[in-house]
Amino acid sequence: MDTPYQWTKQVASHWGGTRNGTIVHWPKGVKEKGAIRSQFHHVIDVAPTILEAAGIPEPLIVNGVMQSPLEGKSMLYSFNDATSPEQHDLQYFEMFGNRGIYHKGWSAVTKHRTPWLTIVKLPAFDNDVWELYDGSKDWSQAHDLSKQMPEKLRELQRLWLIEATKYNVIPLDDRGLERANPDLAGRPTLIKGNSQQLFAGMGRLSENSVVNIKDKSWSVTADIEISGKAAEGVIVHQGGKFGGWSLYAKAGKAKFAYNLFGMKLFTIEAEKQIPAGKHQVRMEFKYDGGGLGKGGNVVLYYDGKKTGAGRIDATVPMAFSGDETCDIGHDTGTNVSPDYSTETSEFNSKIRLVQIDLGTDSHEHLITPEDRHRVAMARQ
Repeated sequence: MDTPYQWTKQVASHWGGTRNGTIVHWPKGVKEKGAIRSQFHHVIDVAPTILEAAGIPEPLIVNGVMQSPLEGKSMLYSFNDATSPEQHDLQYFEMFGNRGIYHKGWSAVTKHRTPWLTIVKLPAFDNDVWELYDGSKDWSQAHDLSKQMPEKLRELQRLWLIEATKYNVIPLDDRGLERANPDLAGRPTLIKGNSQQLFAGMGRLSENSVVNIKDKSWSVTADIEISGKAAEGVIVHQGGKFGGWSLYAKAGKAKFAYNLFGMKLFTIEAEKQIPAGKHQVRMEFKYDGGGLGKGGNVVLYYDGKKTGAGRIDATVPMAFSGDETCDIGHDTGTNVSPDYSTETSEFNSKIRLVQIDLGTDSHEHLITPEDRHRVAMARQ
């Protein structure tokens, strides 16, 4: 797929993992038609190019927030001058320990891991073998010059270390799936604490924008108001058909579905319909413990009274998805459960509040949304 380059995506060291053709279309700004430019550029150059083309200065403050300086170079200089000297002549690369650097036509690269080999003992970073290529004569990186030109290789390796330090690549992290789980990776999250409140209309919340419920006990509580017709649709969900969970109503009854990587679906259904009026629907999951991805028991409640129970044999330990999200009142991505589709997922009644809590029950779910608002205002 990327012949004649070596390797593929995730291997950010070699051109097979990073190099792409780029098409620029600007009839009023580019005089030549179908011309080719060979100057090196990087994806970080797109924004500076657009700003310069539009005559807009780089923003220093956006919505009152100080901005980090743009690190790319505008490509505009090359649009009408094929021979113009290259302006982006230094660029580091790193992904999953695979790393490389480009400098004035030369590239030094080292592959640390192979994407499709997941259960292997990785070498120490210091033991990785580096390669050296002269891009002016060998654009496909076919002839390794590291043995013939060790001094040039060391020069580029030093440049990589300087750039990697400058842009916070160091220290390198050799872990794999653990990095997908903030708790295991030791990574800060957007949501602090053990509780999060969500409201109707909120949606497309990324996985790191929602409190992390993996590998632990947790609960989700929804204050809803049912009209005269039977409740139907998604109250809250996270993830999709290849991993995720959903609290929803089907034929008037509350249901909880847990999707294990699209391979197995666990569903727990309430014994009776949610009555008309204001009610609280709650799901409690008690984690078995003893490691990652273990199972647990589920109990459903209406207004504090048990109305259903079931078992989830195993759970997702690291991440549900790279692109699915959390939504309140509907499912905007792929459906967690076949009980509904994206088109039929909209909840047909009112959602007043959804709260996700970690760990043991603190009974905070018994506090009404109105009381929560009064407490919050009193703390101002």
